[in-house]
Amino acid sequence: MNSPQAIAHRYLAAWNEREPGARRAQVAAIFAAESSYIDPMMRGAGIDGIDAMIGAAQQHFPAHCFALRGTPDGHNDVVRFAWTLFAPDGKAVAHGLDIATVTLEGRLADVTGFLDQA
Repeated sequence: MNSPQAIAHRYLAAWNEREPGARRAQVAAIFAAESSYIDPMMRGAGIDGIDAMIGAAQQHFPAHCFALRGTPDGHNDVVRFAWTLFAPDGKAVAHGLDIATVTLEGRLADVTGFLDQA
């Protein structure tokens, strides 16, 4: 498995990428083809579904940016990391924790997100 830090950074980079073509390329690089994502507010499956879901979230939160909170960790094929969503003015608007399983190739197989504060 890639390091939990590297996985979390690549994952959040995909969520922060605003250019649709570049975002889709990042989603395809970090997620497995048959991957899934679920949290209390949304879900997506496969590269196209997850890319569309991230695009919809970006439309709902224009110019917002995700950043890691704390140090990602993991064991076996599971990683977990906390994040904060910041508004353009720098104010934190949400905090959460994501738990993901990782394939042998280092791609995300599935992600379950939890919202600590929204």
